[in-house]
Amino acid sequence: MRSLRFLVPGTGGRLRGGGLLVELQTARLLQQLVPTEVVTYRRREPDHPFLADLLRAEPPDGAAARKVLWIVSWGFEVPRQLRALRGRAVAYHAHSSGYGFALPSGVPVLAVSRNTLGYWGQWASRNPLALVPNALDPQWLQRGRRDGSGTRPIDVLVQQRKSSAYLLEVLVPALRRRGLRVEVQAGWVDNLVDLFNSATVVLYDSADHWRVSGVSEGFGLPPLEALACGCVVFSSLNHALADSLDPGRLGHQLGAGTLSADLERISAAVAAPAAWRAPAPELDLLLEASSEAALLERWREALARVNDHWDRLQAGEPPLQAPPLWQLQARRWQSRLGRVLQRRGA
Repeated sequence: MRSLRFLVPGTGGRLRGGGLLVELQTARLLQQLVPTEVVTYRRREPDHPFLADLLRAEPPDGAAARKVLWIVSWGFEVPRQLRALRGRAVAYHAHSSGYGFALPSGVPVLAVSRNTLGYWGQWASRNPLALVPNALDPQWLQRGRRDGSGTRPIDVLVQQRKSSAYLLEVLVPALRRRGLRVEVQAGWVDNLVDLFNSATVVLYDSADHWRVSGVSEGFGLPPLEALACGCVVFSSLNHALADSLDPGRLGHQLGAGTLSADLERISAAVAAPAAWRAPAPELDLLLEASSEAALLERWREALARVNDHWDRLQAGEPPLQAPPLWQLQARRWQSRLGRVLQRRGA
């Protein structure tokens, strides 16, 4: 198979966040399958090659370029990246959806969630599609106390980033008035596993954040990480969160109709977490499917299909193209007009 190059703006500083960490984790994971390197394009870094240098050194029709599959992922910058990589084998590692751009025909989509897969199944229906969910970092499976054991000094844990005003300004104060020990975590934490292992209940509510952003929750790792630590999870169910959170089973809906309903259910979960925790057999299956070993096999199969696809394109076979929306609308109106004229003629 072709070697892989993961294209990211940089690997640290202000760029450091969940999306970047997942992309770097995926690149590290795939080194077990094929030679893989991280390439930066906004700033030069001593440990990684720079996009502009590689493009100058390797013409798209050259032998070196034909042996590489580029992986692009960076949201609004994907169209510009695809233009820079025109003529080269490339695939889109799709996290959030809703950015509003159209993918060129022939560009495969490696979707991290069923929600994102469905989006591109609608808007890039003739492009090769694959589902490759994000993997949990091994530390969550190795150190997470999924049975809920150990001392849990935090009754309710909230991560401030992406949380709604309802959660931070209404629900958290109301829970504290009930005497619950609520911690709102802000800023960077070096050891999130220990933090989650210290909490009985974790609240996650990103729906408002993504609604105003205009794009989707790409995967939603925090609730999955909390489940791996034996926490009871109350979460919004927007976008990819619905992939794994089965309300009432593998988590519970946050914002379920009224404030009193949330207060009563969260208080009950703090008092008797075993009754609210995800059933062990279902949780084990979910976490096993989210392990790096399981995801590596998914990537192996997906990359085999993507490589076969690019072999065909680089041999000269044209890619399938979905009809543009205007053409579909014109055909629908033409069909309707034909039926009207037929009825009048009868």
